[in-house]
Amino acid sequence: MLRVAMLSRWHVHATGYANELGSMPNVAITAVWDEEKDRGQQWADELGVDFESDLDTLLAREDVDAVCVNAPTNMHTEIMIKAAEAGKHIFTEKVMAITTVEAEKIAEAVKKAGVKFCISFPFRTHPANLFAKKVVDEKLLGDVTLVRVRNAHDGASSSWLPAHFYDPVQCGGGAMMDLGAHPMYLCRWLLGKPLRITSMFNSFTDKPVEDNAVSLIEFENNVIAVSETGFVSKNSPFSLEVYGTKGSLLIGGPDNKVRIISDELSDKVQGWITPSNLPNPLPSPIEQWVSGIQHGTEIHFGVEDGIHLTELMEAAYISYREKRMVDFSEIKHL
Repeated sequence: MLRVAMLSRWHVHATGYANELGSMPNVAITAVWDEEKDRGQQWADELGVDFESDLDTLLAREDVDAVCVNAPTNMHTEIMIKAAEAGKHIFTEKVMAITTVEAEKIAEAVKKAGVKFCISFPFRTHPANLFAKKVVDEKLLGDVTLVRVRNAHDGASSSWLPAHFYDPVQCGGGAMMDLGAHPMYLCRWLLGKPLRITSMFNSFTDKPVEDNAVSLIEFENNVIAVSETGFVSKNSPFSLEVYGTKGSLLIGGPDNKVRIISDELSDKVQGWITPSNLPNPLPSPIEQWVSGIQHGTEIHFGVEDGIHLTELMEAAYISYREKRMVDFSEIKHL
């Protein structure tokens, strides 16, 4: 039996993670900690488990093998380092930390402790996006020249996100830091190491953080990526576009389909085609984490992936704040 403690209900995905864990065989939620006592006590009561107001006390419990971290982003470093040092396996909501140095400190603690770690990158489990990775890696579009990824919703303009999602201290940013994580980690996964970045963010609803954001990233392989996100776009479907010297790949959009056209395929089929067989989906991040702990199976999103995302975010926000293009060589490391 894997015994898991839920560390905060701050993030909007916390309840979903608890529900997923609760539905798994040989997994039990045994305790809750929250930086807000009333919220934590209420959640513990709902789950029928103990509430611990002191994090150190919770991490010392013998009935806690692992922790699911949904606390404010600016608390991630302290929480996850303590969890690793206590020998607890760690699942975390994105992003890993606000700065690259902090992310690397978490990674160092995780590696030293030898605990299992997973960061939530659900878009890397989807069949269509796995197909995009295959297309890029196998050069079915020739040399890739541009990638565009858009992921946005109307959480600010329709007022359904919690108010604390606009707290610049707790969150470390706004739409790009949260929802924009998905386009960012997809770009890094598809294209490799970034060289430089420039960002244009603004607040359409006059929130303390950006609710509308675009970053342009140049990668070492000369590909340009456009990472788009926002909290002010209603009915905005996810889209991933990959353009190359021999063709194009379009994923998502209003009909949520996959379409590809390529000179590499022209001897077999002409024009745009919709693939009939996509890769099988990967297990959800939570499932990967639990299986990795219990059975030693692969966890596809580890500490290095978390560092790469944090590095992108840190550079994106420096660009936004300082109104300039940022070279990734400027980002501080341990």
